[in-house]
Amino acid sequence: MRMFFLAAALALTAAAPAEAAVRIRASAGGVIGQYLLMFAALKQAGESVIIDGPCLSACTLVLSVMPRGRVCVTPRAVLGFHAAWTPGKRGTMLTHAKATRLMLDTYPEPVQAWIRRHGGLSQRTLLLRGRELAAMYPGCG
Repeated sequence: MRMFFLAAALALTAAAPAEAAVRIRASAGGVIGQYLLMFAALKQAGESVIIDGPCLSACTLVLSVMPRGRVCVTPRAVLGFHAAWTPGKRGTMLTHAKATRLMLDTYPEPVQAWIRRHGGLSQRTLLLRGRELAAMYPGCG
């Protein structure tokens, strides 16, 4: 189902005129590579992104791929960051230090600094929202 959503989003993006905006209302994230491909396609198509709700996990990579001037946030925007992980046996989470470090390094410096101030990336989800987020990204007009 998630692959269908991503394929549909990419198909719509290809047909959309340049300078359009994609609105993220709720994304729980997913596979990092799929989100990187989707955001790269949005960037190449000249799209902007409006974060208008929860953008969690791999969704936060929008900040890594899209130019800052093409991302805006609404008062409902919430970004959720955590370490990179894969499912292990019996439902455990296996975190990957190298992948987590690489992912952290892709975020803009203000986001990296905020993550470091809040204990770094771990299994615990850090939520960036409100005034702190508005100080880093413009509000949507």
